Amino acid sequence: MVSKPPAGDPVQDAPQVAAPQHAAAGLPAVAHTLRIAQAQMGVRRTARTLLKVNQKDGFDCPGCAWPEGDKRHVAEFCENGAKAVAEEATLRRVTPEFFAAHPVADLATRSGYWLGQQGRITEPMYLAEGSERYEAVSWERAFAILAEELTALSSPDEALFYTSGRTSNEAAFLLQLFAREFGTNNLPDCSNMCHESSGSALNETIGIGKGSVSLEDLHQADLIVVAGQNPGTNHPRMLSALEKAKAAGARIISVNPLPEAGLERFKNPQTPVGMLKGAALTDLFLQIRIGGDQALFRLLNKLVLETPGAVDEEFVAAHTHGYEEFAAAAKAAGWDETLAATGLSRAEIERALEMVLASERTIVCWAMGLTQHKHAVPTIREVVNFLLLRGNIGRPGAGVCPVRGHSNVQGDRTMGIFERPSAAFLDALDKEFGIVSPRHHGFDVVRSIEALRDGEAKVFFAMGGNFVGATPDTEVTEAAMRKARLTVHVSTKLNRSHAVTGRRALILPTLGRTDKDVQKSGKQFVTVEDSMGLVHASRGNLPPAGPWLLSEPAIVARMARAVLGEGSATPWEAFEADYAVIRDRIARVIPGFEDFNARLAANPGGFALPHAPRDERRFPTATGKANFTAAPVEYPRVPEGRLLLQTLRSHDQYNTTIYGLDDRYRGIRNGRRVVLVHPQDAAELGFADGAYADLVSEWTDGSERRAPGFRVVHYPTTRGCAAAYYPETNVLVPLESTADISNTPASKSVIVRLEESTSA
Repeated sequence: MVSKPPAGDPVQDAPQVAAPQHAAAGLPAVAHTLRIAQAQMGVRRTARTLLKVNQKDGFDCPGCAWPEGDKRHVAEFCENGAKAVAEEATLRRVTPEFFAAHPVADLATRSGYWLGQQGRITEPMYLAEGSERYEAVSWERAFAILAEELTALSSPDEALFYTSGRTSNEAAFLLQLFAREFGTNNLPDCSNMCHESSGSALNETIGIGKGSVSLEDLHQADLIVVAGQNPGTNHPRMLSALEKAKAAGARIISVNPLPEAGLERFKNPQTPVGMLKGAALTDLFLQIRIGGDQALFRLLNKLVLETPGAVDEEFVAAHTHGYEEFAAAAKAAGWDETLAATGLSRAEIERALEMVLASERTIVCWAMGLTQHKHAVPTIREVVNFLLLRGNIGRPGAGVCPVRGHSNVQGDRTMGIFERPSAAFLDALDKEFGIVSPRHHGFDVVRSIEALRDGEAKVFFAMGGNFVGATPDTEVTEAAMRKARLTVHVSTKLNRSHAVTGRRALILPTLGRTDKDVQKSGKQFVTVEDSMGLVHASRGNLPPAGPWLLSEPAIVARMARAVLGEGSATPWEAFEADYAVIRDRIARVIPGFEDFNARLAANPGGFALPHAPRDERRFPTATGKANFTAAPVEYPRVPEGRLLLQTLRSHDQYNTTIYGLDDRYRGIRNGRRVVLVHPQDAAELGFADGAYADLVSEWTDGSERRAPGFRVVHYPTTRGCAAAYYPETNVLVPLESTADISNTPASKSVIVRLEESTSA
């Protein structure tokens, strides 16, 4: 039976703490999935919806970007995917009457959990300048407001067009086309906050900013290194791939500051044996200090170089550049510095080396634990060095595997959502549409916040997402957003960003992945690209949440016509009427999408985009070869009496969407304001388990930021390190604290001190 949304915010000041678990999924995951789904959708709708998730004739899960194999299970979803679907397919509704009862000032006091639980937004809403409440507005008026503000700008570069990873290929292509025809490359996206570091490192070293492996490669690997990633919560379907690899003889090394249940044991709910017993996954757990990964891989590379016959000299000679400089830097690595940087023992690293040398096919997987540090790009380059040394790129069972988060974040970048597009992409776009795209670079996420803060940007448009909730330095970001003349959010549900507005604001309700999309030419589908470069269709099957919703492509097309007027020769109306027309134009602009529509029709499961390093060991870099690099080793230095904090997700959240207040695998229930600290560190700092502390971050300019009222949880994290959930701890991350080169917020290495809390 469908339950009503919470009337008030639940009390979170007394989280309940138990011992962390040592296995993921199983019966508890199934039970929790069904309970959440039925509360949001009811029994019949739950069955109708979940059985279409990730099916060839169904819709792509709006959660993570993990790929599906050609043969699908009947239940091709995980617990957190089911939560994402339930939240979108909910029967709860946010109507104009809701906004009449809740002024913006009230919404601003609510938690992200409460806002998200209210349901689907049903009509366009407008917050007039000086008004206290959103009010219903017609689509015509909404687009007129957008056109009024955008055309009044002194420069197109005073507008920002942000994209969330949930946006389809078709909508993303239209949005970047509109932005460039309008005259700006200000196309920040959620990649700027997560895998920008991966793209920066991989483009330089192998010539393409994407992973080089397929699911089949994982199944064939001898060794899989999972570094800075928690698949049990963030990419649960990855566990079944690891289980299959283990069954075929692979070994797994986990590199992480926290022990994670999903990497210890996976209880596969698809099989009776899996449900009851499960499979142990990790063979070697390297509990590394936060930010010590570059040092670890550098020393492993030194040890490989010192082992006779370990280097694939034929591959190195034929396919790589920069080997001598790299080798000299690697040979200079020392044990003492590495042990200090990593917190590991010599025996642990030597055991890892044994496993590396025994493997003929090695894959390294990683996520935010590697990408959100000042030295993230050099760290990922060192991972590439590690793989190149033994020829582990461009052959089956081996390669780089950056595991993406949101379900089409990689596809959006492929479609041109990028503030620094290549000249070749812009040339092709201009030729196809007869426009003149700007050539100067635009703003990424951090620069967009600075532009709003400094008055350089005046209109903010977001295609999905929760920009305010996802970005760093919360107080600075919110103050910057309130300086805008107009903020616009294309959304399915409420979030914090709707309560932090410019002088005027619009909420434009859109169809979700689960919704049936019918346009003038008939029923439509959209496409997405998964984390391994496969493109496939997504078809919603549910009646939309209300008659006033528009699809994302329709919103962009109508906005474009309203802003650009009849002077634009781009066929915006045809794009809205038939998405196949959009795909025909994509096919003529973006390499790899030739015969787009025909290939989708011939391959119901989708098709793989070309990947030169994987497919033919060709590396389209500046040197024409795969590039070894030799950056100095970096790692965070933490003053005495301080801890190094990483922000992370709970098991009951996806990015900034909070499904519940529990983190089942870590033993946390009914609360999110907790900080995980090693018992010895807590004792030395004078904090008992259950005490309350304010987290105070310290930045290099002497400034401090405070997050009050966190329950201290004694937890088996690495000594000197701590962890707490975002978005609650985003306030601690200085806007200036970013990765070199990629400019990604350094949310995984925040120096903090604990002070006795006065707010608990």
